[in-house]
Amino acid sequence: MSERGQRGSIFLEEAEVLSQEAHAADQYLLSLRAPLCAREARPGSFVHLRCDPLLPMRRPLSIMRVDRKNGRVELLYKMVGEGTRLLASRHPGEHISLLGPIGQPFEAHSERSLPLLIGGGVGIPPIVFLAETLRADRHFRPFAVFGSEVPFPFHARPSQHLVPGLPPEVIAAIPLLDDWGIPSRLTSFLGLPGCFEGYATDLARIWLEGLDAGALAQVEIFACGPHPMLAATAALARELDLPCQVSLEELMACAVGGCAGCAVETRAGDGISMKRVCVDGPVFDAYSVFPD
Repeated sequence: MSERGQRGSIFLEEAEVLSQEAHAADQYLLSLRAPLCAREARPGSFVHLRCDPLLPMRRPLSIMRVDRKNGRVELLYKMVGEGTRLLASRHPGEHISLLGPIGQPFEAHSERSLPLLIGGGVGIPPIVFLAETLRADRHFRPFAVFGSEVPFPFHARPSQHLVPGLPPEVIAAIPLLDDWGIPSRLTSFLGLPGCFEGYATDLARIWLEGLDAGALAQVEIFACGPHPMLAATAALARELDLPCQVSLEELMACAVGGCAGCAVETRAGDGISMKRVCVDGPVFDAYSVFPD
């Protein structure tokens, strides 16, 4: 979708705070009533929030879940600066200026029935959104791997779903996905029970290398997280000749394509161009932004 094509589906709303939950490591789950945004949001979409009436610059936050029927949008974020500190102090009943949904979403292709979903840190929310969307189509059989350098913002539990080829002790899963029937596994260097000791891409490699040729040909990779994780994901996809989409994380000012402050270099064929992460992304073909 082009920037012009997005203009009819980005809305400015006074979103009502429905709830705000604090989790470990200054992570927060914010639930807002924003019916226009909820109606149009897709996995990979984000919103641009005014965290406080006295703070003019907005902050981009990925959407984790939507409830279209009730006009609800859920955002998982980490408090890292003044804007998110002020956002964390907002209470139910207050209103927050919200611009969204913004950006190009993930797009799963029906010819690839085994989506591999990889989320790292604050890249977890859009991957959860994608998992929930794929759940609605029984054609897809996703497997999700999540990594974090801090405690996860949920209580992991042993998975109900066997994943062949993985170490038997790696059993920790996201309860939400487990309840959806989507197998997931967690990675960490914190020694957390049931988690794989290593990076998310390390565990993804183990799973991929355990597939036979027929199953591997059904895999498409989707990832969101810090730049090194995305680069490693793109390299893994290239090594195994798999299609891969990545959602980039960049600092943004306007978030609607006007300032070009979030531009990144992309390659297509022999050509090089600059693309704006806000409206040309945040989801890109991995090989266009990690060409080597």
